[in-house]
Amino acid sequence: MPQRDEALAVSLAILAALVMTVLAVLVAVLGTPDQDRRTGPEPACSEWTDGCIVCARTLQGLACSTPGIACVPGAPRCLRP
Repeated sequence: MPQRDEALAVSLAILAALVMTVLAVLVAVLGTPDQDRRTGPEPACSEWTDGCIVCARTLQGLACSTPGIACVPGAPRCLRP
C-alpha cells in the first residue's frame, strides 16, 4: 500500500493531467479568444476595435492591444478606414 505522500503525489499528478486535457479540449473547440476579433470588420479597415482591444494593420503586420481583465467584447467597428 502506498505511503500517504506517494498517494498524494499520484493524485495531484492525475489531477494536473486531467486539467491540462480539459484545457486542451476547450482551446481546440473554442479557439483562442483573440483569434476571431483580430480579423477586423472588413479588409479595407486599417484600425478597428471591439470595445476591448484595438487592432491596426501596420507595415510589420497586425498589431493589437491587450484586453482588460473583465472586458466583454462587442461587434467589431472600424476606427480608421
